[in-house]
Amino acid sequence: MNGDTLNHRSSLHTNTTNLIKDHTLAKSTLEKACTKSNASSLWLRRSWVDELRWRVGEVSFMKWTADDVSAVLKCHPIPCLLALFLLFFMRVEYTLPMIPPSSPPFDIGFVATVHLHRILSGSPVLNTILAGLNTVFVGMQTVYIIGTWVVEGRPRATIAALLMFTFRGILGYSTQLPLPQGFLGSGVDFPVGNVSFFLFYSGHVAASVIASLDMRRMQRSELAILFDIFNVLQFVRLLSTRGHYTIDLVVGIGAGMLFDSIAGKYIHKSHKTPTIDPNSNGDRKAFLASPKLGNGTQ
Repeated sequence: MNGDTLNHRSSLHTNTTNLIKDHTLAKSTLEKACTKSNASSLWLRRSWVDELRWRVGEVSFMKWTADDVSAVLKCHPIPCLLALFLLFFMRVEYTLPMIPPSSPPFDIGFVATVHLHRILSGSPVLNTILAGLNTVFVGMQTVYIIGTWVVEGRPRATIAALLMFTFRGILGYSTQLPLPQGFLGSGVDFPVGNVSFFLFYSGHVAASVIASLDMRRMQRSELAILFDIFNVLQFVRLLSTRGHYTIDLVVGIGAGMLFDSIAGKYIHKSHKTPTIDPNSNGDRKAFLASPKLGNGTQ
């Protein structure tokens, strides 16, 4: 074997060895890359699972114990009772047959006052007397609410009443309910003359609530209790005469509270230090911008 042949074989062997080494290196690099990719994918999966577990673990009720549940029942019985009412009325709502369009509305207040309705139907004079007394009570509400501003300089009750009657007009016009069957009108009832009126919601009840809340803020507790008693009697009379549906009267209570609160927030936000123009009537501007008028508690 000559030198050229040996040299050729040695070179071929070297190239083959290099190719094997390169292939092994490439395979090793690919395996490392795959291993790294798999590790990265596994890390992402584990990270996502850990994140989910952490999120679930942070949910409040997942940390509750039997003692926590017992504490909720003992310390918060009213919300627990309301939850039971929710379940009860869900069942009632989904199983109660709907009132057909050809039938009059069902009103539980009318059912409760059916006996009084018969008495007033058979005694127009008694109905007129009660209507007149109710109109006097409405006048008392009006005088008090307006007087809190024009006499005492406290606008909250007046603004609340203006808001209340404005929204009552919007809602009353938007959904015009039919006059209840058996309505017992009177010429001395308010609105005087037995003219048309909006049913939803009751301005009689809402205005009385606004006045009563203002009286309590001013520590006029006895007068507030008297107004509340008159309001309950008014509530019963309006149901007995079919002058309002039950929903009108109940929402009237909530409307009085709501708009009294809104008026208080409005006054609190609009409270500013009075600025008097020396070239104008200072006394009048001082009165209109008086800090007393902007007192959110009044």
